[in-house]
Amino acid sequence: MKKLHSALSKANEEKRRLVVPLLGFPGLQLTNSTIKLAQQNYGEHYKVLKEIADTFKPDAIFPLMDLSVEANAIGRYTLFPKEEFAKKDLDTIKNINIAYDTRLIGYVETIKLMREELPANILRGAYVTGPYTLAGLLLSADEAALATKVNTDYLHEICGIVTKIIQDYVSLLINAGAVIICILEPSAVMLGPQQFVEFSGNYVKSLCSEYKNTDVSFIYHICGNTNHIIKHMAQSGVDALSLDSPEAGIDLFEIMQNVKEDMIIIGNISPIGKMLFGTRSSVETEVKNLLNKMTGFPNFILSTGCDLPQETPLENIHAFMNTGRNYRMM
Repeated sequence: MKKLHSALSKANEEKRRLVVPLLGFPGLQLTNSTIKLAQQNYGEHYKVLKEIADTFKPDAIFPLMDLSVEANAIGRYTLFPKEEFAKKDLDTIKNINIAYDTRLIGYVETIKLMREELPANILRGAYVTGPYTLAGLLLSADEAALATKVNTDYLHEICGIVTKIIQDYVSLLINAGAVIICILEPSAVMLGPQQFVEFSGNYVKSLCSEYKNTDVSFIYHICGNTNHIIKHMAQSGVDALSLDSPEAGIDLFEIMQNVKEDMIIIGNISPIGKMLFGTRSSVETEVKNLLNKMTGFPNFILSTGCDLPQETPLENIHAFMNTGRNYRMM
């Protein structure tokens, strides 16, 4: 059984919920570190995650969310002087071995430290960029969107190449110790259902199929209102969907009623609502209300709708964790 499913099954037997907020950036408060330092020094990155694990004790933990790791590994990181992407660059990208990219390897080394030094009961997760979003980082979001209509063969060529790059990265992360891979595909929220399947869902399905007989779970995370594509997200071969908050238009209770019980649903407390601006008491109330709505759904994991902002008050994260950890299902 996959380790995420096993942990969820054990939690259900104990009448409790798994609590997995996406809280990499607030951990910087615990170490007085910076995003730049943590992302460039895997020892510092691990210190942040170790402090998060020790302080909040989540059921699973992820590194700092970063949508530019793979793009950086193939020469497209935007902090460097920008050069326009051209079709001729595809041959170069095909031959790049991302295993030699220092920043990407920093994330892999962080996962290794997580595997070796964090408590065994905390599941190790990792993020990768989704195929359509990575294609958009190469072309620009506007050009990728236009290509879904007028240059589909070219976009498919790019999506195929970047999916192979993502797969290489996934393999490195799994070998380092990750048992959960969260696919970040924010740009896909702008696609219609058919375009989503064509330029994201089908590529994610091929990626997941490579690891279907392993104990690694895959999560699809897309920010915003995904109601128009949730059905297709659930058919992509992933094990779980990580969904945004009610403020983004997501009614988690309705969604839970319309997905199969073997599809894990993760969410969906707003990261920029009560968590950021509320009080400890208001966070407790919001979390309790969500947990009460999810009664009867064994395939639910409590989380935030997206990564928490760095300045999120630590006392609000404690309120989130304590409320979720102490809640018991009838």
